[in-house]
Amino acid sequence: MDKIKKGLGRGLSSLIGETKLEDKTNQLSVSDLVPNKYQPRKIFEEAALEDLTNSIKERGIIQPIIVRNSTEDNSKFEIVAGERRWLAAQRAGIHSVPVVVTDVDDLKSLEFAIVENVQRHDLNPLEEAQGYKKLIDDFSYDQEKVAKFIGKSRSYITNSLRLLTLPNEVIKLIQSQKITTGHAKILVGLENAKFVADKIVEKNLSVRQVENFVKIFKNKKYHKISTKDPNIKDLENSISDKIGLNVVIKNNKRNKGTITFSYKEIDQLNKIIEIIKSNY
Repeated sequence: MDKIKKGLGRGLSSLIGETKLEDKTNQLSVSDLVPNKYQPRKIFEEAALEDLTNSIKERGIIQPIIVRNSTEDNSKFEIVAGERRWLAAQRAGIHSVPVVVTDVDDLKSLEFAIVENVQRHDLNPLEEAQGYKKLIDDFSYDQEKVAKFIGKSRSYITNSLRLLTLPNEVIKLIQSQKITTGHAKILVGLENAKFVADKIVEKNLSVRQVENFVKIFKNKKYHKISTKDPNIKDLENSISDKIGLNVVIKNNKRNKGTITFSYKEIDQLNKIIEIIKSNY
């Protein structure tokens, strides 16, 4: 695993160099190949795919596709690197493609797919983040290890993963390219991210316009908080200090309102319940 940490810095060729490959190039039918189940790229740009298709029609496939034996179908080979070439070959009407068979595990297959796509800038930011998350969730990477493997800073990986915290409705707008990554970065962490995203689409707002819109919203929110009754604010702070949880009290002029306790895990919820039970 020590070799893997430098991955992208040495390029795709370094991963190939670490892998056991057959000496010869084989010809396989396009129907014998299946996509990489760890392929992070879900969207293949039509124009780029068409250009590659035309190139293959003229010159054929120069660089062999790297494959491994499929773990789900013994009669098939799973693509490790070169899925775009495989798709373009089918469009070009080519029935067989050059392949090199390799013996790699699931982790190495995912690493190949991520490195190949990131180096060629073929992933949209969401696909990139999902690839990193898969390394973390399925293969016990941490953000530091992902950063070293990809050749990016730790903060780059952190910011990339934060895109996945956006509401599903907003993520769908990014995937459908109705809002850009620049928009999405502004929306991360906003309580009203969906509302702002809908406004971006409705008003066709630029990134700069969204930045200004969000600043106005935050200023209004801050002003609202800062003008809260000092006695209520002191009471909130006093309760928060005693129970260790964030407390918000909303009280209207008729002395009616709500008390909100914010918890981040089940133990904190149980703590609130026990406090209430023990006193009432």
